[in-house]
Amino acid sequence: MQEFYYNERINYYIIKFILFMKVLLLSPLLIVLLLTFGCSHTEGSLNNRSVDAETKSSFRAMTFNIRNDNASDGENAWPHRKEMVAGMIRFHGVDIVGVQEALSRQLEDLDLLLPEFSRIGVGRDADGGGEYSAILYRKSRFEVLDQGTFWLSQTPDQAGSAGWDAVLPRIATYGRFEDKNTGKKFTLLNTHFDHIGEIARIKSSELILSTLGELAGPDPVIAMGDLNTTDQDEPYEHMTQTELADGRRLLDGFYHSEEPHHGPSTTWTGFKSIVPGRRIDFIFASDDVRQLRHGILSDSMGGRFPSDHLPVVTDILLP
Repeated sequence: MQEFYYNERINYYIIKFILFMKVLLLSPLLIVLLLTFGCSHTEGSLNNRSVDAETKSSFRAMTFNIRNDNASDGENAWPHRKEMVAGMIRFHGVDIVGVQEALSRQLEDLDLLLPEFSRIGVGRDADGGGEYSAILYRKSRFEVLDQGTFWLSQTPDQAGSAGWDAVLPRIATYGRFEDKNTGKKFTLLNTHFDHIGEIARIKSSELILSTLGELAGPDPVIAMGDLNTTDQDEPYEHMTQTELADGRRLLDGFYHSEEPHHGPSTTWTGFKSIVPGRRIDFIFASDDVRQLRHGILSDSMGGRFPSDHLPVVTDILLP
């Protein structure tokens, strides 16, 4: 019996010794694993914090030709789709939007439907009426430092003037804004080129680029609108290849956003269907601006589009 007890004690100490050695041998591996996963987790957390910071600092810009209030559009007339237009802006979390073809009564409807937004701009006619290229901005996010409208003509300060071979007066509305979240300033311009005058579209692009150079100074620049031209045509080439006064160029978010473009590659529907090869609505930003994401939104409701154009959005991160 004593011998049995003695053997059991020996076995007990042997087992303890074996377990001790296993722990000793495994300790370096455990340390390596802890360091590896710990660093990986820390790096991931830092990356997530970086993404979160970008999200908080960036804002979403939109250009949207909302089609004027025309009774001849029937079921697509403004009273039947104004909630859809406001819903698009609201649902997609837009912070600042340039609208084209907007009449004063349409803007008043949007004032009621989107009370969190304010706006700048005047109509294109000599009396301040007619279609606006207004800029709507989220009041809690931006403060307007300066604003104005000029006419796309040989006499840009003359209200109601039509330029070159344009059949209608055309305008550009601009604002200099301060982002309340970051304190950063930028200049945004919204425009609508003539649908007939080919020379007018070329000259309008030249006028906008030279004027932006004067208006913006060193500010980051965003330019948007319905150019009534595609990226294969000369006005687009002017917009993207001609340098601003300080040597910067405007970049098209469709090609230059950090994430791949989302959605169709065209912006015209005519209220009926998405028509290929008609990307005529654009958002450009100066090359010091990061365009994080770019999309053309094809939302519809009950088979109906909110406008005869699709809106374009870009997520902007200022330098």
